[in-house]
Amino acid sequence: MAGHPRLILRGFLSQEICKELEFIHRSCCTVGYRPNVFSTTLPHLIATNSAHLIMPLVPIRERLKEKVEDHFGCEYELFVEFTGLISWCKGASIGWHSDDNRDYLKQRDFAAVCYLNSYGVDFDGGLFHFQDGEPSTVAPMAGDAIIYTADNRNIHSVSEVSEGERITLTLWFSRDASHDEDAKLLVSLSDCSLSSPMYSIASCLPVLASNNMYWFPPEEASRFQSGFYICSARLHVLGFDISTTDEECCLSAPDSACNFLKLLKEPLYLACGDELLTCEFVNILHALQVVQFYYWKALQLEPAELKESLINIVPLSELQRQKIRCLKALLLKDIQLAETLLGQTTGKSSQRSFDRCAFSAVVSEWEAYTFKLLKEMVMSLPCWRAHQSIFTVVNLD
Repeated sequence: MAGHPRLILRGFLSQEICKELEFIHRSCCTVGYRPNVFSTTLPHLIATNSAHLIMPLVPIRERLKEKVEDHFGCEYELFVEFTGLISWCKGASIGWHSDDNRDYLKQRDFAAVCYLNSYGVDFDGGLFHFQDGEPSTVAPMAGDAIIYTADNRNIHSVSEVSEGERITLTLWFSRDASHDEDAKLLVSLSDCSLSSPMYSIASCLPVLASNNMYWFPPEEASRFQSGFYICSARLHVLGFDISTTDEECCLSAPDSACNFLKLLKEPLYLACGDELLTCEFVNILHALQVVQFYYWKALQLEPAELKESLINIVPLSELQRQKIRCLKALLLKDIQLAETLLGQTTGKSSQRSFDRCAFSAVVSEWEAYTFKLLKEMVMSLPCWRAHQSIFTVVNLD
């Protein structure tokens, strides 16, 4: 529409791509920029040694940029200013605004929002409304995308999410080269360590950012008196608890959440129900990535892949139960809030029973998936640096 330049792209992303991006976000997100919002940015992925998870986003950024340039007649003029995976949970909303409505946002010329899950299935509420023009309301459906100008010709709002988690991939584009996200990312990629051998799992194990990035609500991140630790909460809603390898854990200084947050950066185990999985994870972020990968990929495994499990399961001892209860009390101060914001709706994968053989297979699948992305990234870096741009490099083999 001439007065309100916008375009809806139905089925822009495949359902499998949506699930992959959902996996990345649920594995890596931190507190967001608004109440009850969580986000995963590309600089954060790099900072937490998960830079390889940028790779699935690269071709999508290219396709969206081409669509925006073609539809709005600005070929070869645009730079990606921001890329983020963002989820809006129960209670999240935003009133009427344009995307360039602050002095520090004036560089934004166009926006693109890709919906990764669906209204009425994965969440309720969260409708996208335009103040003027048609369509006036967009009901998010997985795979659909909407592009529009970031100025006051497309003032819009998002109604309050009443249930579930509304997940999007959001990009902004600018004509101003000084706000090119790629240039900043390449500096970060140059600074990050790629010293471990590319074929070593140690080269792509995630590391945690600062504790305050994972504590919700963020205003409690210095006191830890209420709220929850996001990684623990995401594991909890999927039916998992954590057990540390520290024999003294929770037996001293039981009221010091800050001390025990340090333990989450150290090796730990997962418990499911009354049983302990004898698979050691280097930290809670590693455990969360594997568990989220399990709920993404387990149903896709062929029967031939479900060999005898390499992971043993043993009954929890009373001491282990005590440690788990203590950690949960420290890290999930408000379990009901965690379940309300991050709990997945009925019919989602979290409702499936735990399959030990599938989980064991998925641990190997996660490593193979991670290595593949890491190899692609490392082989692409010389071309990216030469062109000072992040793009799909063909003929990597």
